[in-house]
Amino acid sequence: MTEEPSGIRPPARDPMKGIRGIFAAVLVLETIAVLLALLVVSKFTEGALNGAGLAIVWVLALLMVVACAVQRKPWGLGFALVLQVALIACGFIHASLAVLGVIFGLVWVALLLMRRDVAGKMARGELPSQRE
Repeated sequence: MTEEPSGIRPPARDPMKGIRGIFAAVLVLETIAVLLALLVVSKFTEGALNGAGLAIVWVLALLMVVACAVQRKPWGLGFALVLQVALIACGFIHASLAVLGVIFGLVWVALLLMRRDVAGKMARGELPSQRE
């Protein structure tokens, strides 16, 4: 394996590939939660969701599925985070959607901290695949 000029070997496998997989999995779970929230909100709050509100949330759920597929792209993470903000903004449709957005927002904060930690370890050569 070749070493970089700084003496740190590149990892044998791309650790960010696994992290992007986790991002995609969280987006799938978030999509399912949003669609299930639609069922609950429409069942227990009569008239809370009109046609426009339903359409907005369905489009948001569809975009979350698309975001799963584009996590490989450099802009994939940014797209997912914009959708997270959009879910929180859907609180104007129903407050439970904003609560769901805040909960998943905390999950995204934890994932971003994990990503930063892995990137830092990779830069310092501390990943197990970078050791001799």
